[in-house]
Amino acid sequence: MEHLSGAAAPHPKLKVTGKVKTFVLDTNVLLHDPQSIFKFEDNNLAVPVEVLEELDTIKSEQSTERGRNARRVHRILQELLPDSRTMLEGVELPNGGTLSVIINRHLLEKNSASPAMQRLMAILPDLTKKDNRIIACALFVQETFPPPTILVTKDVNVQLKARAVGLESQDYLNDKVPEDPDDDSYHRVPVSVYELQRFASEGEFALPAEATRPLAVNDYLLLVSTEGKTMPARHFGGGLVRRLRLPEFVKAPGGIPIRARNLEQQFFMDALLDESISLITCFGKAGTGKTLLSTACALHQMSDEHGRYDGVAISRPVISLGRDIGFLPGTLEEKMRPWLQPYYDALEVLMPSKQPKEPQFMGKKASRKKMKKEEAFLQASRHAAGVNGANGNGAAAVKPYERLIKNGMVEIEALCFIRGRSIARRFFILDEAQQLTPHEAKTVITRISEGSKIVLIGDPAQIDNPFVDSRSNGLVFCRNRMKGQSIAAHVKLTKGERSKLAELAADLL
Repeated sequence: MEHLSGAAAPHPKLKVTGKVKTFVLDTNVLLHDPQSIFKFEDNNLAVPVEVLEELDTIKSEQSTERGRNARRVHRILQELLPDSRTMLEGVELPNGGTLSVIINRHLLEKNSASPAMQRLMAILPDLTKKDNRIIACALFVQETFPPPTILVTKDVNVQLKARAVGLESQDYLNDKVPEDPDDDSYHRVPVSVYELQRFASEGEFALPAEATRPLAVNDYLLLVSTEGKTMPARHFGGGLVRRLRLPEFVKAPGGIPIRARNLEQQFFMDALLDESISLITCFGKAGTGKTLLSTACALHQMSDEHGRYDGVAISRPVISLGRDIGFLPGTLEEKMRPWLQPYYDALEVLMPSKQPKEPQFMGKKASRKKMKKEEAFLQASRHAAGVNGANGNGAAAVKPYERLIKNGMVEIEALCFIRGRSIARRFFILDEAQQLTPHEAKTVITRISEGSKIVLIGDPAQIDNPFVDSRSNGLVFCRNRMKGQSIAAHVKLTKGERSKLAELAADLL
Protein backbone atom coordinates (compact mmCIF):
# COMPACT_ATOMS: atom_id res chain seq x y z
CA MET A 1 0.00 0.00 0.00
CA GLU A 2 1.28 3.48 -0.80
CA HIS A 3 0.01 6.96 0.04
CA LEU A 4 -0.47 9.09 -3.06
CA SER A 5 -0.89 12.82 -3.15
CA GLY A 6 -3.57 14.83 -4.88
CA ALA A 7 -6.85 13.89 -3.14
CA ALA A 8 -8.84 15.36 -0.33
CA ALA A 9 -7.15 14.58 2.99
CA PRO A 10 -6.67 11.97 4.21
CA HIS A 11 -5.23 10.64 0.94
CA PRO A 12 -6.74 7.49 -0.60
CA LYS A 13 -4.52 4.44 -0.40
CA LEU A 14 -4.12 2.77 -3.79
CA LYS A 15 -1.90 -0.10 -4.81
CA VAL A 16 0.72 0.79 -7.39
CA THR A 17 2.29 -2.08 -9.33
CA GLY A 18 2.87 -2.85 -12.97
CA LYS A 19 -0.32 -4.90 -13.33
CA VAL A 20 -2.75 -3.09 -11.02
CA LYS A 21 -5.54 -0.93 -12.46
CA THR A 22 -7.98 1.47 -10.84
CA PHE A 23 -11.65 0.82 -11.67
CA VAL A 24 -14.14 3.64 -11.06
CA LEU A 25 -17.62 2.15 -10.53
CA ASP A 26 -20.80 3.75 -11.85
CA THR A 27 -24.03 3.47 -9.86
CA ASN A 28 -25.66 1.02 -12.28
CA VAL A 29 -22.85 -1.53 -11.75
CA LEU A 30 -23.51 -1.65 -8.00
CA LEU A 31 -27.27 -1.86 -8.59
CA HIS A 32 -26.76 -4.64 -11.16
CA ASP A 33 -24.54 -6.69 -8.80
CA PRO A 34 -24.07 -5.50 -5.21
CA GLN A 35 -21.29 -8.08 -4.81
CA SER A 36 -19.34 -6.55 -7.70
CA ILE A 37 -17.12 -4.80 -5.11
CA PHE A 38 -15.47 -8.17 -4.43
CA LYS A 39 -15.06 -9.23 -8.08
CA PHE A 40 -12.20 -7.06 -9.36
CA GLU A 41 -9.38 -9.24 -8.00
CA ASP A 42 -6.40 -7.30 -6.56
CA ASN A 43 -7.11 -3.99 -8.31
CA ASN A 44 -8.11 -0.61 -6.90
CA LEU A 45 -11.80 0.29 -6.70
CA ALA A 46 -12.91 3.91 -6.55
CA VAL A 47 -16.51 4.89 -5.82
CA PRO A 48 -17.34 8.53 -6.65
CA VAL A 49 -19.20 10.31 -3.87
CA GLU A 50 -21.90 11.12 -6.48
CA VAL A 51 -22.66 7.38 -6.62
CA LEU A 52 -23.52 7.43 -2.90
CA GLU A 53 -25.94 10.28 -3.57
CA GLU A 54 -27.66 8.32 -6.36
CA LEU A 55 -27.88 5.21 -4.17
CA ASP A 56 -29.47 7.30 -1.42
CA THR A 57 -32.22 8.37 -3.83
CA ILE A 58 -32.87 4.83 -5.09
CA LYS A 59 -32.85 3.06 -1.69
CA SER A 60 -36.32 4.40 -0.90
CA GLU A 61 -37.87 2.27 -3.68
CA GLN A 62 -39.37 -0.29 -1.31
CA SER A 63 -40.99 -2.68 -3.79
CA THR A 64 -38.31 -2.83 -6.50
CA GLU A 65 -35.17 -4.86 -7.05
CA ARG A 66 -33.22 -1.61 -7.55
CA GLY A 67 -34.24 -0.39 -4.12
CA ARG A 68 -33.25 -3.69 -2.48
CA ASN A 69 -29.88 -3.69 -4.23
CA ALA A 70 -29.22 -0.07 -3.25
CA ARG A 71 -29.84 -0.96 0.39
CA ARG A 72 -27.57 -4.00 0.08
CA VAL A 73 -24.78 -1.83 -1.31
CA HIS A 74 -25.22 0.60 1.57
CA ARG A 75 -24.89 -2.23 4.09
CA ILE A 76 -21.76 -3.58 2.37
CA LEU A 77 -20.13 -0.14 2.26
CA GLN A 78 -21.08 0.57 5.88
CA GLU A 79 -19.38 -2.66 6.95
CA LEU A 80 -16.24 -2.04 4.87
CA LEU A 81 -16.02 1.71 5.56
CA PRO A 82 -17.24 2.23 9.14
CA ASP A 83 -15.93 5.81 9.62
CA SER A 84 -14.94 8.92 7.66
CA ARG A 85 -11.23 8.16 7.74
CA THR A 86 -11.54 4.69 6.21
CA MET A 87 -14.03 6.03 3.67
CA LEU A 88 -11.59 8.61 2.29
CA GLU A 89 -8.35 6.79 2.98
CA GLY A 90 -9.64 3.45 1.71
CA VAL A 91 -9.37 -0.10 2.96
CA GLU A 92 -7.94 -3.38 1.75
CA LEU A 93 -10.48 -5.88 0.43
CA PRO A 94 -10.39 -9.64 1.14
CA ASN A 95 -9.35 -10.32 -2.48
CA GLY A 96 -6.23 -8.12 -2.14
CA GLY A 97 -7.58 -4.97 -3.80
CA THR A 98 -8.47 -1.61 -2.26
CA LEU A 99 -11.72 0.33 -1.95
CA SER A 100 -11.95 4.12 -1.63
CA VAL A 101 -14.63 6.78 -1.90
CA ILE A 102 -13.35 9.60 -4.13
CA ILE A 103 -14.15 13.29 -3.90
CA ASN A 104 -13.24 15.23 -7.02
CA ARG A 105 -11.10 18.10 -5.75
CA HIS A 106 -11.21 19.87 -9.10
CA LEU A 107 -14.96 20.45 -8.70
CA LEU A 108 -14.19 22.42 -5.53
CA GLU A 109 -11.95 24.78 -7.48
CA LYS A 110 -13.81 27.30 -9.60
CA ASN A 111 -10.92 27.86 -11.99
CA SER A 112 -9.18 24.51 -12.11
CA ALA A 113 -6.02 24.41 -14.19
CA SER A 114 -6.45 20.68 -14.75
CA PRO A 115 -6.14 19.83 -18.47
CA ALA A 116 -8.58 16.94 -17.99
CA MET A 117 -11.21 19.20 -16.42
CA GLN A 118 -10.75 21.85 -19.10
CA ARG A 119 -11.25 19.16 -21.76
CA LEU A 120 -14.36 17.89 -19.94
CA MET A 121 -15.88 21.38 -19.64
CA ALA A 122 -15.33 21.96 -23.34
CA ILE A 123 -17.14 18.74 -24.28
CA LEU A 124 -19.59 18.09 -21.40
CA PRO A 125 -20.11 21.43 -19.68
CA ASP A 126 -23.31 20.54 -17.81
CA LEU A 127 -22.06 19.29 -14.44
CA THR A 128 -25.55 19.26 -12.94
CA LYS A 129 -25.93 15.83 -14.57
CA LYS A 130 -24.78 13.01 -12.33
CA ASP A 131 -23.34 11.06 -15.27
CA ASN A 132 -21.08 13.97 -16.18
CA ARG A 133 -19.94 14.39 -12.58
CA ILE A 134 -19.08 10.68 -12.35
CA ILE A 135 -17.06 10.98 -15.58
CA ALA A 136 -15.34 14.07 -14.09
CA CYS A 137 -14.46 12.08 -10.97
CA ALA A 138 -12.98 9.28 -13.08
CA LEU A 139 -10.90 11.88 -14.97
CA PHE A 140 -9.68 13.24 -11.63
CA VAL A 141 -8.56 9.75 -10.60
CA GLN A 142 -6.89 9.20 -13.98
CA GLU A 143 -5.00 12.49 -13.72
CA THR A 144 -4.05 12.21 -10.05
CA PHE A 145 -3.01 8.59 -9.49
CA PRO A 146 -0.46 6.48 -11.41
CA PRO A 147 -2.38 3.21 -12.12
CA PRO A 148 -4.38 3.09 -15.38
CA THR A 149 -7.96 4.22 -14.74
CA ILE A 150 -11.04 2.55 -16.25
CA LEU A 151 -14.64 3.70 -15.77
CA VAL A 152 -16.94 0.67 -15.40
CA THR A 153 -20.56 1.34 -16.35
CA LYS A 154 -23.46 -0.55 -17.87
CA ASP A 155 -24.79 2.60 -19.51
CA VAL A 156 -23.62 2.55 -23.13
CA ASN A 157 -24.08 6.31 -23.49
CA VAL A 158 -21.86 6.99 -20.47
CA GLN A 159 -19.22 4.69 -21.99
CA LEU A 160 -19.30 6.71 -25.21
CA LYS A 161 -19.13 10.07 -23.41
CA ALA A 162 -16.21 8.87 -21.28
CA ARG A 163 -14.26 7.82 -24.37
CA ALA A 164 -15.02 11.17 -25.98
CA VAL A 165 -13.11 12.96 -23.19
CA GLY A 166 -10.16 10.56 -23.31
CA LEU A 167 -11.16 8.13 -20.56
CA GLU A 168 -11.08 4.37 -21.00
CA SER A 169 -14.47 2.83 -20.26
CA GLN A 170 -15.96 -0.65 -20.35
CA ASP A 171 -19.00 -2.71 -19.40
CA TYR A 172 -19.12 -4.81 -16.23
CA LEU A 173 -17.65 -8.05 -17.56
CA ASN A 174 -17.90 -10.42 -14.58
CA ASP A 175 -21.25 -11.91 -15.60
CA LYS A 176 -20.70 -11.81 -19.36
CA VAL A 177 -20.50 -15.24 -20.91
CA PRO A 178 -17.72 -15.91 -23.43
CA GLU A 179 -18.58 -15.75 -27.10
CA ASP A 180 -19.63 -19.17 -28.33
CA PRO A 181 -18.06 -19.99 -31.70
CA ASP A 182 -20.30 -23.08 -31.99
CA ASP A 183 -23.66 -21.52 -32.71
CA ASP A 184 -25.29 -24.63 -34.17
CA SER A 185 -28.59 -25.74 -32.68
CA TYR A 186 -27.38 -29.33 -32.32
CA HIS A 187 -24.36 -31.51 -33.04
CA ARG A 188 -24.04 -33.82 -36.03
CA VAL A 189 -22.04 -36.99 -35.28
CA PRO A 190 -21.00 -39.30 -38.15
CA VAL A 191 -21.45 -43.06 -37.54
CA SER A 192 -21.42 -46.17 -39.72
CA VAL A 193 -24.64 -47.65 -41.01
CA TYR A 194 -24.13 -50.70 -38.77
CA GLU A 195 -23.74 -48.52 -35.67
CA LEU A 196 -26.90 -46.65 -36.64
CA GLN A 197 -28.80 -49.94 -37.04
CA ARG A 198 -27.60 -51.12 -33.65
CA PHE A 199 -28.63 -47.80 -32.11
CA ALA A 200 -32.09 -48.13 -33.69
CA SER A 201 -32.59 -51.63 -32.28
CA GLU A 202 -30.99 -51.21 -28.82
CA GLY A 203 -31.96 -47.59 -28.15
CA GLU A 204 -28.51 -46.54 -26.95
CA PHE A 205 -24.97 -46.39 -28.20
CA ALA A 206 -21.49 -45.55 -26.86
CA LEU A 207 -19.66 -43.00 -28.98
CA PRO A 208 -15.86 -43.02 -29.32
CA ALA A 209 -13.98 -40.54 -27.15
CA GLU A 210 -13.03 -38.20 -30.01
CA ALA A 211 -16.71 -37.77 -30.96
CA THR A 212 -17.77 -36.76 -27.44
CA ARG A 213 -15.29 -33.92 -26.84
CA PRO A 214 -17.70 -31.14 -27.85
CA LEU A 215 -20.67 -32.79 -26.09
CA ALA A 216 -21.92 -31.92 -22.60
CA VAL A 217 -24.47 -33.86 -20.58
CA ASN A 218 -27.97 -33.55 -22.08
CA ASP A 219 -26.70 -32.10 -25.34
CA TYR A 220 -28.82 -33.12 -28.33
CA LEU A 221 -27.30 -34.55 -31.49
CA LEU A 222 -28.09 -36.14 -34.81
CA LEU A 223 -26.38 -39.41 -35.70
CA VAL A 224 -25.61 -39.41 -39.44
CA SER A 225 -24.50 -42.48 -41.37
CA THR A 226 -22.31 -42.40 -44.48
CA GLU A 227 -25.42 -43.34 -46.51
CA GLY A 228 -27.25 -40.25 -45.29
CA LYS A 229 -29.54 -42.01 -42.78
CA THR A 230 -30.11 -40.07 -39.56
CA MET A 231 -31.47 -40.58 -36.04
CA PRO A 232 -31.84 -38.00 -33.24
CA ALA A 233 -30.32 -38.74 -29.85
CA ARG A 234 -29.38 -37.23 -26.49
CA HIS A 235 -26.01 -37.43 -24.77
CA PHE A 236 -26.27 -38.77 -21.21
CA GLY A 237 -22.58 -38.34 -20.39
CA GLY A 238 -19.54 -40.54 -20.77
CA GLY A 239 -20.18 -40.94 -24.50
CA LEU A 240 -23.52 -42.72 -23.95
CA VAL A 241 -26.28 -41.52 -26.27
CA ARG A 242 -29.90 -42.66 -26.18
CA ARG A 243 -32.94 -42.36 -28.39
CA LEU A 244 -35.54 -39.71 -27.72
CA ARG A 245 -38.59 -40.95 -25.84
CA LEU A 246 -41.49 -39.02 -27.34
CA PRO A 247 -45.20 -39.85 -27.20
CA GLU A 248 -47.27 -39.85 -30.39
CA PHE A 249 -48.61 -36.45 -29.40
CA VAL A 250 -49.21 -34.18 -26.40
CA LYS A 251 -52.41 -32.32 -25.59
CA ALA A 252 -54.03 -30.21 -22.92
CA PRO A 253 -56.98 -31.66 -20.98
CA GLY A 254 -59.85 -31.50 -23.44
CA GLY A 255 -57.59 -29.98 -26.07
CA ILE A 256 -56.29 -30.98 -29.47
CA PRO A 257 -53.19 -33.11 -30.08
CA ILE A 258 -49.88 -31.38 -30.81
CA ARG A 259 -46.88 -32.93 -32.55
CA ALA A 260 -43.35 -31.66 -33.13
CA ARG A 261 -42.97 -30.27 -36.65
CA ASN A 262 -39.18 -30.44 -36.96
CA LEU A 263 -36.12 -32.02 -35.38
CA GLU A 264 -35.38 -29.14 -33.03
CA GLN A 265 -38.94 -29.22 -31.70
CA GLN A 266 -38.47 -32.95 -31.03
CA PHE A 267 -35.43 -32.09 -28.92
CA PHE A 268 -37.43 -29.44 -27.04
CA MET A 269 -40.34 -31.79 -26.37
CA ASP A 270 -37.97 -34.51 -25.15
CA ALA A 271 -36.53 -32.13 -22.56
CA LEU A 272 -39.94 -30.76 -21.57
CA LEU A 273 -41.32 -34.27 -20.94
CA ASP A 274 -38.28 -35.70 -19.10
CA GLU A 275 -38.86 -35.88 -15.34
CA SER A 276 -35.12 -35.95 -14.63
CA ILE A 277 -34.61 -32.47 -16.13
CA SER A 278 -35.57 -29.63 -13.80
CA LEU A 279 -34.23 -26.66 -15.76
CA ILE A 280 -34.53 -25.98 -19.49
CA THR A 281 -33.20 -22.97 -21.38
CA CYS A 282 -34.47 -22.41 -24.90
CA PHE A 283 -33.29 -19.87 -27.47
CA GLY A 284 -35.49 -19.19 -30.46
CA LYS A 285 -36.62 -16.40 -32.75
CA ALA A 286 -40.26 -15.46 -33.19
CA GLY A 287 -42.49 -18.23 -34.49
CA THR A 288 -40.28 -21.22 -33.68
CA GLY A 289 -42.79 -22.73 -31.24
CA LYS A 290 -41.25 -21.88 -27.86
CA THR A 291 -44.50 -20.73 -26.28
CA LEU A 292 -46.86 -23.26 -27.84
CA LEU A 293 -44.73 -26.35 -27.17
CA SER A 294 -43.83 -25.40 -23.60
CA THR A 295 -47.48 -24.75 -22.78
CA ALA A 296 -48.69 -27.93 -24.51
CA CYS A 297 -46.14 -30.16 -22.74
CA ALA A 298 -46.86 -28.52 -19.40
CA LEU A 299 -50.63 -29.11 -19.66
CA HIS A 300 -50.06 -32.63 -21.03
CA GLN A 301 -48.22 -33.56 -17.83
CA MET A 302 -51.08 -32.31 -15.66
CA SER A 303 -53.54 -34.88 -17.00
CA ASP A 304 -54.83 -37.73 -14.83
CA GLU A 305 -52.67 -40.16 -16.80
CA HIS A 306 -49.43 -38.41 -15.83
CA GLY A 307 -50.15 -36.14 -12.85
CA ARG A 308 -46.53 -35.03 -12.48
CA TYR A 309 -47.44 -31.45 -11.64
CA ASP A 310 -50.28 -29.81 -9.75
CA GLY A 311 -50.38 -26.84 -12.10
CA VAL A 312 -48.66 -24.54 -14.55
CA ALA A 313 -47.24 -21.15 -13.57
CA ILE A 314 -46.59 -18.61 -16.34
CA SER A 315 -44.74 -15.32 -16.03
CA ARG A 316 -42.45 -12.89 -17.80
CA PRO A 317 -40.54 -9.74 -16.87
CA VAL A 318 -42.50 -6.52 -17.05
CA ILE A 319 -39.67 -4.66 -18.81
CA SER A 320 -37.39 -5.78 -15.94
CA LEU A 321 -37.70 -7.89 -12.80
CA GLY A 322 -39.34 -6.05 -9.92
CA ARG A 323 -40.74 -3.14 -11.94
CA ASP A 324 -44.02 -2.03 -10.38
CA ILE A 325 -47.04 -3.24 -12.38
CA GLY A 326 -49.46 -0.85 -10.68
CA PHE A 327 -51.57 1.83 -12.35
CA LEU A 328 -53.40 -0.84 -14.34
CA PRO A 329 -57.03 -1.60 -13.45
CA GLY A 330 -58.28 -4.93 -12.18
CA THR A 331 -56.87 -8.05 -10.58
CA LEU A 332 -53.32 -9.38 -10.88
CA GLU A 333 -54.44 -11.55 -13.82
CA GLU A 334 -55.91 -8.49 -15.57
CA LYS A 335 -52.75 -6.43 -14.89
CA MET A 336 -50.52 -9.15 -16.31
CA ARG A 337 -52.73 -10.03 -19.27
CA PRO A 338 -51.14 -7.54 -21.73
CA TRP A 339 -47.73 -9.02 -20.97
CA LEU A 340 -48.87 -12.64 -21.16
CA GLN A 341 -51.14 -12.40 -24.18
CA PRO A 342 -48.94 -14.86 -26.16
CA TYR A 343 -49.87 -17.55 -23.63
CA TYR A 344 -53.58 -16.81 -23.89
CA ASP A 345 -53.14 -17.13 -27.65
CA ALA A 346 -51.36 -20.47 -27.16
CA LEU A 347 -54.11 -21.72 -24.82
CA GLU A 348 -56.70 -20.72 -27.41
CA VAL A 349 -54.87 -22.83 -30.00
CA LEU A 350 -54.49 -25.80 -27.64
CA MET A 351 -58.06 -25.64 -26.31
CA PRO A 352 -60.13 -23.98 -29.05
CA SER A 353 -63.71 -22.95 -28.45
CA LYS A 354 -64.58 -24.44 -31.85
CA GLN A 355 -63.05 -27.64 -33.15
CA PRO A 356 -61.31 -27.05 -36.52
CA LYS A 357 -62.83 -28.96 -39.44
CA GLU A 358 -59.43 -30.35 -40.40
CA PRO A 359 -57.26 -30.50 -37.28
CA GLN A 360 -53.80 -29.49 -38.51
CA PHE A 361 -52.09 -31.13 -35.56
CA MET A 362 -53.72 -34.57 -35.78
CA GLY A 363 -51.47 -35.99 -38.50
CA LYS A 364 -52.35 -38.52 -41.18
CA LYS A 365 -52.12 -41.56 -38.90
CA ALA A 366 -55.06 -40.57 -36.72
CA SER A 367 -58.03 -42.89 -37.24
CA ARG A 368 -61.61 -41.70 -37.63
CA LYS A 369 -62.54 -43.46 -34.41
CA LYS A 370 -59.83 -41.60 -32.52
CA MET A 371 -60.87 -38.27 -34.05
CA LYS A 372 -64.49 -38.87 -33.04
CA LYS A 373 -63.36 -39.69 -29.50
CA GLU A 374 -61.37 -36.46 -29.30
CA GLU A 375 -64.31 -34.50 -30.68
CA ALA A 376 -66.65 -36.01 -28.07
CA PHE A 377 -64.19 -35.13 -25.33
CA LEU A 378 -63.90 -31.55 -26.57
CA GLN A 379 -67.67 -31.16 -26.81
CA ALA A 380 -68.08 -32.39 -23.22
CA SER A 381 -65.34 -30.03 -22.06
CA ARG A 382 -66.89 -27.04 -23.83
CA HIS A 383 -70.33 -27.90 -22.44
CA ALA A 384 -68.91 -28.10 -18.90
CA ALA A 385 -67.17 -24.78 -19.36
CA GLY A 386 -70.29 -23.15 -20.80
CA VAL A 387 -68.74 -22.08 -24.08
CA ASN A 388 -71.73 -22.88 -26.33
CA GLY A 389 -73.04 -19.35 -26.19
CA ALA A 390 -74.21 -17.94 -22.87
CA ASN A 391 -74.94 -20.24 -19.95
CA GLY A 392 -78.35 -20.79 -18.46
CA ASN A 393 -78.18 -17.60 -16.42
CA GLY A 394 -77.39 -15.47 -19.45
CA ALA A 395 -73.77 -14.96 -18.41
CA ALA A 396 -71.03 -14.50 -20.97
CA ALA A 397 -69.46 -17.59 -22.49
CA VAL A 398 -66.38 -19.01 -20.78
CA LYS A 399 -63.51 -20.25 -22.91
CA PRO A 400 -62.20 -23.76 -22.14
CA TYR A 401 -58.80 -22.59 -20.90
CA GLU A 402 -60.38 -20.02 -18.59
CA ARG A 403 -61.69 -22.94 -16.54
CA LEU A 404 -58.07 -23.99 -15.92
CA ILE A 405 -57.23 -20.51 -14.70
CA LYS A 406 -60.28 -20.29 -12.45
CA ASN A 407 -59.58 -23.63 -10.73
CA GLY A 408 -55.90 -22.78 -10.22
CA MET A 409 -54.39 -25.29 -12.64
CA VAL A 410 -52.89 -22.40 -14.61
CA GLU A 411 -51.48 -19.52 -12.57
CA ILE A 412 -50.28 -16.11 -13.65
CA GLU A 413 -47.19 -15.11 -11.66
CA ALA A 414 -45.84 -11.58 -11.18
CA LEU A 415 -42.06 -11.67 -10.82
CA CYS A 416 -42.04 -8.65 -8.54
CA PHE A 417 -43.82 -10.79 -5.89
CA ILE A 418 -41.81 -13.99 -6.30
CA ARG A 419 -39.09 -13.26 -3.72
CA GLY A 420 -39.46 -15.54 -0.70
CA ARG A 421 -41.83 -17.99 -2.40
CA SER A 422 -41.31 -21.74 -2.69
CA ILE A 423 -42.88 -23.15 -5.85
CA ALA A 424 -43.65 -26.85 -5.40
CA ARG A 425 -44.95 -29.38 -7.99
CA ARG A 426 -45.37 -26.68 -10.62
CA PHE A 427 -44.33 -26.45 -14.24
CA PHE A 428 -42.98 -22.88 -14.32
CA ILE A 429 -42.64 -21.14 -17.71
CA LEU A 430 -40.65 -17.90 -17.74
CA ASP A 431 -41.01 -16.09 -21.05
CA GLU A 432 -38.76 -13.29 -22.35
CA ALA A 433 -36.01 -14.45 -19.98
CA GLN A 434 -33.42 -12.55 -22.05
CA GLN A 435 -34.70 -9.35 -20.39
CA LEU A 436 -33.49 -10.52 -16.96
CA THR A 437 -30.15 -9.79 -15.35
CA PRO A 438 -28.18 -12.82 -14.09
CA HIS A 439 -29.07 -11.91 -10.50
CA GLU A 440 -32.76 -11.74 -11.35
CA ALA A 441 -32.62 -15.12 -13.11
CA LYS A 442 -30.98 -16.59 -10.01
CA THR A 443 -33.72 -15.10 -7.82
CA VAL A 444 -36.41 -16.86 -9.86
CA ILE A 445 -34.66 -20.22 -10.23
CA THR A 446 -33.93 -20.49 -6.50
CA ARG A 447 -37.69 -20.37 -5.86
CA ILE A 448 -38.18 -23.76 -7.57
CA SER A 449 -38.78 -26.62 -5.10
CA GLU A 450 -38.33 -30.38 -5.49
CA GLY A 451 -40.76 -31.87 -7.98
CA SER A 452 -41.04 -28.68 -10.07
CA LYS A 453 -39.61 -27.79 -13.47
CA ILE A 454 -38.69 -24.36 -14.81
CA VAL A 455 -38.38 -23.44 -18.48
CA LEU A 456 -36.63 -20.20 -19.48
CA ILE A 457 -37.38 -19.20 -23.05
CA GLY A 458 -36.49 -16.16 -25.11
CA ASP A 459 -34.56 -14.67 -27.99
CA PRO A 460 -31.14 -13.24 -27.03
CA ALA A 461 -31.25 -11.12 -30.18
CA GLN A 462 -34.28 -9.15 -28.93
CA ILE A 463 -33.36 -7.28 -25.75
CA ASP A 464 -35.07 -4.13 -24.49
CA ASN A 465 -33.41 -3.95 -21.06
CA PRO A 466 -30.71 -1.24 -21.40
CA PHE A 467 -28.46 -2.87 -18.79
CA VAL A 468 -28.04 -6.32 -20.37
CA ASP A 469 -26.92 -7.51 -23.79
CA SER A 470 -26.66 -10.74 -25.77
CA ARG A 471 -23.82 -11.99 -23.54
CA SER A 472 -24.83 -10.70 -20.11
CA ASN A 473 -28.58 -11.39 -19.86
CA GLY A 474 -30.02 -13.93 -17.43
CA LEU A 475 -31.04 -16.43 -20.13
CA VAL A 476 -27.60 -16.90 -21.70
CA PHE A 477 -25.87 -16.60 -18.33
CA CYS A 478 -28.01 -19.39 -16.89
CA ARG A 479 -27.43 -21.57 -19.97
CA ASN A 480 -23.66 -21.03 -19.72
CA ARG A 481 -23.37 -21.72 -15.98
CA MET A 482 -25.71 -24.73 -15.93
CA LYS A 483 -24.22 -26.40 -19.00
CA GLY A 484 -23.21 -29.99 -18.29
CA GLN A 485 -25.42 -30.42 -15.21
CA SER A 486 -27.48 -33.62 -15.24
CA ILE A 487 -30.71 -31.80 -14.33
CA ALA A 488 -30.35 -29.07 -16.95
CA ALA A 489 -30.81 -29.07 -20.73
CA HIS A 490 -30.60 -26.51 -23.50
CA VAL A 491 -32.33 -26.35 -26.88
CA LYS A 492 -32.05 -23.86 -29.70
CA LEU A 493 -34.94 -23.48 -32.15
CA THR A 494 -34.10 -21.96 -35.52
CA LYS A 495 -36.88 -23.02 -37.92
CA GLY A 496 -40.00 -20.88 -37.86
CA GLU A 497 -43.31 -22.79 -37.97
CA ARG A 498 -45.85 -20.00 -37.45
CA SER A 499 -46.19 -19.11 -41.13
CA LYS A 500 -44.07 -18.48 -44.20
CA LEU A 501 -44.58 -14.75 -43.72
CA ALA A 502 -43.44 -14.85 -40.07
CA GLU A 503 -40.38 -16.91 -41.01
CA LEU A 504 -39.38 -14.48 -43.77
CA ALA A 505 -39.94 -11.47 -41.52
CA ALA A 506 -37.84 -12.97 -38.71
CA ASP A 507 -34.96 -13.67 -41.12
CA LEU A 508 -35.05 -10.66 -43.43
CA LEU A 509 -36.44 -7.68 -41.53
